[in-house]
Amino acid sequence: MIARLSRARPTRPGEIYGVPGQGNTLWLSACSIALFFFVWWLVTAMGWVKPLFVPSPMEIVAKFISIWNNGFIGTSFLDHLTISTVRVFGAFLLACVIGLPLGLAMGMSPVMRGIFDPPIEFYRPIPPLAYLPLMIIWFGIGETSKVLLIFLSVFAPVVLGARSGVKSAAIEQIHAAYSFGATRWQVMRYVIMPSAMPEILTAMRIGIGFGWTTLVAAEMVAATKGLGYMVLSASQFLQTPIVIMGIFVIAIIAFAFDLLMRFVERRLVPWKGRM
Repeated sequence: MIARLSRARPTRPGEIYGVPGQGNTLWLSACSIALFFFVWWLVTAMGWVKPLFVPSPMEIVAKFISIWNNGFIGTSFLDHLTISTVRVFGAFLLACVIGLPLGLAMGMSPVMRGIFDPPIEFYRPIPPLAYLPLMIIWFGIGETSKVLLIFLSVFAPVVLGARSGVKSAAIEQIHAAYSFGATRWQVMRYVIMPSAMPEILTAMRIGIGFGWTTLVAAEMVAATKGLGYMVLSASQFLQTPIVIMGIFVIAIIAFAFDLLMRFVERRLVPWKGRM
């Protein structure tokens, strides 16, 4: 019985060997989510944990409906949502516009790599909260400091992903392109870029995750609107349902963008994992 349950699925027509990790996990994911909410409901319904620490799922939904209808601290929920989304995705787009060409240049040129690699590697492991005071001193408490803080958290993963992606191109492919008379730009366009795209898209997915993680820290800087501000304000008044609701909203938006990036990845790099 154990051997039968642990046996891999039969290979499909055209496959010689099954690919490790291949298979549809939709039903397992749905069951996992359902089990999580069931355990959450059971714990709160039985009174094993005080509502101050873990409110029930129904209370979270009720609080969400209330804030959707009435807003939070004089601001509608959609305004909080829009402001935070604009901050994160604005910083993300700026990081991609600057970071992707820079990362490709660092992968192609040892001069660019020698110039930009040390400062990026220096600040990359530093938590955003560590240089948050510098952002306030240099740029004040306006939108610039918030967007720049999120930008810096996204910038390093995007640059390093693009730089690493350049190394994904096989040297045989590059030599073959040159032997057919390709120019350096054509090699970059038709050989290196397609090979680098999987790592670039992965770096973008990781970067947007860092952006949402930094959002709460960015909105600590004298913010009066935003999801992070809403969560922090609710925590000061022990409004646990609002805190959990804000966490769920941020997670849902980030997960939706991750699903979008997976869809784009399947369209742009359908060969990923098949070579």
